[in-house]
Amino acid sequence: MNIEEKINTLREQINQHNYNYYILDHPTISDFDFDQMLKELQDLENQHPEFFDENSPTQRVGGTITKNFPTVIHENRMYSLDNSYSIEDLEDWEKRIEKALDEKVEFVCELKYDGASISILYEDGKLKQAITRGDGFQGDEITSNIKTIRSIPLKLKGNFPDKFYIRGEIVLPHKEFNRINAERAESGLELYANPRNTASGSLKLQDSSEVSKRKLDCYLYSIIGQNLNFDSQWEMLLSAENFGFKIPKTAKLCSSLEEVLQFIDFWETERKNLPFETDGIVVKVNSFNQQQELGFTAKSPRWAMAYKFKAEKSETELLSISYQVGRTGAITPVANLKPVSLAGTVVKRASLHNEDIINKLDVRIGDMVYVEKGGEIIPKIVEVNLDVRQPDSEKIEFIKNCPECGTELVRKEGEAQHFCPNEDGCKPQIIGRMEHYVSRKAMDMASVGGETAELFYRNNLVKDVADFYDLKKIDILPLERMAEKSTQNIIDAIEESKKIPFEKVLYAIGIRHVGETVAKKLAKRFHSIDNLMNASLEELENVEDIGGKIAVSIQEFFSKEKNQIIIERLKNAGVQMEVGEGEKPVSNLLEGKTFLFTGSLTQFTREEAQKMVEQNGGKNISAVSKNLNYLIAGEKAGSKLKKAEALGTVQVLTEDEFLQMITQN
Repeated sequence: MNIEEKINTLREQINQHNYNYYILDHPTISDFDFDQMLKELQDLENQHPEFFDENSPTQRVGGTITKNFPTVIHENRMYSLDNSYSIEDLEDWEKRIEKALDEKVEFVCELKYDGASISILYEDGKLKQAITRGDGFQGDEITSNIKTIRSIPLKLKGNFPDKFYIRGEIVLPHKEFNRINAERAESGLELYANPRNTASGSLKLQDSSEVSKRKLDCYLYSIIGQNLNFDSQWEMLLSAENFGFKIPKTAKLCSSLEEVLQFIDFWETERKNLPFETDGIVVKVNSFNQQQELGFTAKSPRWAMAYKFKAEKSETELLSISYQVGRTGAITPVANLKPVSLAGTVVKRASLHNEDIINKLDVRIGDMVYVEKGGEIIPKIVEVNLDVRQPDSEKIEFIKNCPECGTELVRKEGEAQHFCPNEDGCKPQIIGRMEHYVSRKAMDMASVGGETAELFYRNNLVKDVADFYDLKKIDILPLERMAEKSTQNIIDAIEESKKIPFEKVLYAIGIRHVGETVAKKLAKRFHSIDNLMNASLEELENVEDIGGKIAVSIQEFFSKEKNQIIIERLKNAGVQMEVGEGEKPVSNLLEGKTFLFTGSLTQFTREEAQKMVEQNGGKNISAVSKNLNYLIAGEKAGSKLKKAEALGTVQVLTEDEFLQMITQN
């Protein structure tokens, strides 16, 4: 392969990896490998300028732009940073800076947050617009979703500039990432890979209320604008904090590279105690005048460098593989490892996810494997040390029968996981469904709990969730650890669960793929269990975010006679099987129509207005687009009104005209 072919091949590979990373949120190589590939291309292009191409990935920041949200051109380009994986690279960078400036340089060190980059416009102290980084030249407007993040101020305080952009990183804290994955596990859904991808994906959810539930966080670190009243990065951070922004407390002003290296050395270890992911340190020249003098390359600022931490991994022996059965019957293979220290904890087990992953790794019992914490949280096997593999090792054959009940496993077309179909006779599935039913986010039987539910099952008191409502004190008192008071608390908790709203009941009964969010949307659309049971496949698929997979799962659940009997028993017990009176629709006057409210509303709050839309069959959306039918403009309506008028397809209404729509006979 000659030089030109090598350059073109690298460009094609990098473009594909850019697409995987920025569009699919599913990178197939590590950041380190990607950066090395890009550096190789940059070196070749520098050595052979005759092959220059303005469309080379070295000339831009990211990848293709998604069209799910309105695309907006950045007024000021969002550059990426040059990455370094060694102290020597930082020392070389400092020497280049000293040579270019020939004067004393201070540095500001900040943690490099592993999240989703954002640019937020503020005018007159108010949040006006938020745009994702995209490819650095243009990104997606996600203003409504950004406003749900509580650490981002909607209105500023202090002596702020009239207009400016502030840059930052949206992150998903470890605690919230674990919570979301726990919910997905309960619903039998595939777990998210890491907090960074989850944060990025959350920002593009269509429903801003769902974004709010993700409890994203934001750390802001750069202000771009005219007539700024500060002259350095450090002054900017302090000023931004005074404006009301959440600024990283970990940042440090350093007078020398030696202090920078001390900062890096400290966070190499201490980062493991942070509540969010960080993958390195960003070092910036402090003075804005010096930054301006140093300028930019085609891709990056010359005055900043990112020192990247290498992902920690350890080598250990794979002792065996066990198989877990979830409440939905999903079979998860788990690697049992010789205990090894990794990222501050002792790791004994690692998920192998499914048969495809086992085959892809070609992992075998007795292999020495490299274990890495995916996103610093979930242990995973990333590689096998083939150099020390035993010659008599054998390929792993995925089990054919359930490890708990012996039933032959099934794997549906298009799905990665195997399932045990014996849902009525497989103990982990039965107990799992009961534990799910009584959990806090479902029927909230605080005095029952998972252990008590299992105790009832072992003593043949409860075989399905409807049996809870047949329990009496005389049945419970003889059981171990049960006294008069605890027994009464259980009876009371079961009785109180009859008041739980229908949407939570729908989640609690354990339909595969129906989590909290889907249950709410189903309750909102069909209003009762009877309507849902009688819904056609087409009607189910027409519900927002419910595709064929979920629709089929719902129909399969209700087609089974045993589930129909359980539903009838729950009804007879007094469990809520329809939405409350206040949640039912008033009319279908607005059915099929979309609405957006902007400006200062005087006759009702935005929340009241949106509720009126939903009660009359309409739908609220978060942005002006060709999908919007009506924009209700209050006082001081701004950019949304201008955009709607420019589109020409959106009907603009006053508050009075909107009220007339929903009061007509």
